[in-house]
Amino acid sequence: MYFFYLDESGSRDPSVGTPENPKEHIYVLLAVGLYERQWRPFEWEISQLKLELAERLQQAGKGRFELADCEVKSNWLRIPTEREKRSPFLRALAPADLQRLTDVYFSQVAKRNAVVIASVIDKRYLYPGTTQERLHTIAYEFLLERMQNYLKEYHRKHQALIVMDDTDKKLNQSVAMRHASFQRYGNRNMSFPNIVEYPFFTRSELSNGVQLADQLAYNVYRAFRYENIDYPYFNNLLGHFYSARDGAVLNGLKIWPDGSPLVNLARNAWEQTKKKPSLREDE
Repeated sequence: MYFFYLDESGSRDPSVGTPENPKEHIYVLLAVGLYERQWRPFEWEISQLKLELAERLQQAGKGRFELADCEVKSNWLRIPTEREKRSPFLRALAPADLQRLTDVYFSQVAKRNAVVIASVIDKRYLYPGTTQERLHTIAYEFLLERMQNYLKEYHRKHQALIVMDDTDKKLNQSVAMRHASFQRYGNRNMSFPNIVEYPFFTRSELSNGVQLADQLAYNVYRAFRYENIDYPYFNNLLGHFYSARDGAVLNGLKIWPDGSPLVNLARNAWEQTKKKPSLREDE
């Protein structure tokens, strides 16, 4: 069994605004996959650090925090005003401890031999009339296709359980119904025998996996929003994207629509990196 944790970065609003009042033009939906035996050490290392920091804060008289109070989000780490408003736990931490939290999350990708798959939507090239729901559904379908291909190629005996942030009841229902349709009929490209029946929706504060996906999604978002593939956090992630055995294509990074110039940017990113994924074969 593989657990694929999903989260997003950027707005689902398909509009890019006007030249006078532009809106962000990148939307990213990302999945990070862990083999079932890696889940426990992944969860233990992150949670132990959170508990250690929470105990230290309590002893210093800075508050009492349960694990659910210790959620880590990318924008809370990066933006002091967001941290101040949203997270008493992170707000109370010293800069060195914030860095420790950041490092322990990102280190898990290599330590747990995680696989990364992402859909990057360039909203500047969307078809007229594209809705928020359609944008998200397209990104989700691209992820499912690549999860299925990854498991078929490297771990055909295993299935994938998808874990998503429970953010919007209507969107959850739309995703679940679309997922069920893929299970029954497949899509125009394939069937999905290695994907389990329905995605599992959970609150992000309860899932370190969803929190990791949130942080990784921002790294991809930033690289393509500013067209800077040398952004260190993104560059370090490249070798962990799903790639087929010959390594010629970065299969786990889908840019859409195909007419976007970001397609070539993604190709250049893969060509420039010398690090290749280390994927465990089934025994």
